Amino acid sequence: MTAEWLKNAVFYEIYPQSFCDSNADGIGDIPGIISKLDYIRELGCDSIWMNPCFDSPFVDAGYDVRDYYKAAERYGTNEDLKRLFAAAHEKGMHVILDLVAGHTSSECEWFRKSCLPEKNEYTDRYIWTDTVWVAPQNIGNIRGWLRGGYDRDGSAAVNFFTAQPALNYGFAVKDEGCPWEQDMHDPGPMSTRAELKKIMKFWLDMGCDGFRVDMAGSLVKNDPDGKGTIALWQDFRRWLDEEYPEAVLVSEWGEADKALTAGFHMDFVLHFGPSHYPELFRTAHPYFSAKAEGDIRPFFDVYLNNLKKTEGMDGVISIPSGNHDMDRMARTLTPSEMKIAFAFLMSMPGVPFVYYGDELGMREVEGLSSVEGGYYRTGARSPMQWDCTSNAGFSAASPDCLYIPQDREMMHVINAEAEMADPASLYHTVKELIALRKVHPALQSTAGFRLIEDTYPLVYERSCEEETILVVINVSDEEKQTAQDTSGSLLWSFDHKALTGNTLPPQSAFIIRKG
Repeated sequence: MTAEWLKNAVFYEIYPQSFCDSNADGIGDIPGIISKLDYIRELGCDSIWMNPCFDSPFVDAGYDVRDYYKAAERYGTNEDLKRLFAAAHEKGMHVILDLVAGHTSSECEWFRKSCLPEKNEYTDRYIWTDTVWVAPQNIGNIRGWLRGGYDRDGSAAVNFFTAQPALNYGFAVKDEGCPWEQDMHDPGPMSTRAELKKIMKFWLDMGCDGFRVDMAGSLVKNDPDGKGTIALWQDFRRWLDEEYPEAVLVSEWGEADKALTAGFHMDFVLHFGPSHYPELFRTAHPYFSAKAEGDIRPFFDVYLNNLKKTEGMDGVISIPSGNHDMDRMARTLTPSEMKIAFAFLMSMPGVPFVYYGDELGMREVEGLSSVEGGYYRTGARSPMQWDCTSNAGFSAASPDCLYIPQDREMMHVINAEAEMADPASLYHTVKELIALRKVHPALQSTAGFRLIEDTYPLVYERSCEEETILVVINVSDEEKQTAQDTSGSLLWSFDHKALTGNTLPPQSAFIIRKG
């Protein structure tokens, strides 16, 4: 069962430490988010995905959770989160939280207790070998081991950074000679599963509308075909359908056939793996560049294959504008190119996700040192640019107190106030496209999709019982021809360009209702 509100949702991703600072400490917070809900709603986004906001030492920007039941103090309190959920609901909006299900911080009390030599309720909460001298390589998707420094004789598996010990959900296939590997249904893994349900229940009862699950496909180890992890999430989905039928699950998996079989309502096209997603917007020769040197066919080869695999499933594949783990779209595309890219994003199947600031064309801040485990990603996480006041309206703190520096060169030109005042801005293009999507069922998440032309131009059809819509995109800076009949009612065109027969002007996009 899919929550009714999800069927026509458009999400806005908020990186909480970078969105709006209400108390002048240089870090965004929950009251700041509450103060900007009207902005998000006016853009047309009715749902929010908020990156991790739980108590954390922030070695990895909050993806190292110390306490799942407590908001990080720098963001506010649990009561502030409860107020955020209530305020969003009053405006007809929904909020999903980022759930880091696969690992915790090494400062988590669970891990501290699992490090004790005496048997206790947390001994099997994490994956430990039976001696510190054993830390095998190439075991499932384990990235490394913590060895030494603990009273317990063993090595603890980590998922990513060394501060992120892996939670124990068991092994789908147990290796000979590794007696410490536990089955998925052993007491330790089942206890971890029960705790995760308890965490989800805590926040759902508070008013949260669901979860985006970090590294969702990585929980069960030695799971080459994913069947163990699929079975685990199917258990969660059955529980949610019974207890919280309006709650949604969004996966960071990147294999939609597995994720949707597992019970997730949607899976992302990811910037890593076989998706070819970066070739749309973020390579040296992106498809949506006017130079027309890109190739969108590898993307569609994978996308259409996954779309076919997921036919009849209760879920969708989502294509985001970006996220906190990749370069800003503006690093490789001009404002005009980004407008055409958003015409694509808002007319494709799946639930759209807009990364904060992408609707303004916020740029990558180059040359930054790593902040909170960001490394190359830090420049895409800079504070939101709201207006022409100090710190672009993000914070009343001294500029040198901001936890990440801003785009000082352009923040007084590229900001929400300036973009909203300019009818020809990227902001208004995104707003128009979202509004168009909202009123035309053929443009929405589950309507049909048929690819017609996949070079330059790009032509595809969206259809449902009520209507059929043709999308024609020529991002090239040269005139192009399409073999398609472009007659019908013109619903939207980029920069109000005219369409004459089959001739497409340079840098143009048209959304046409047929019949």
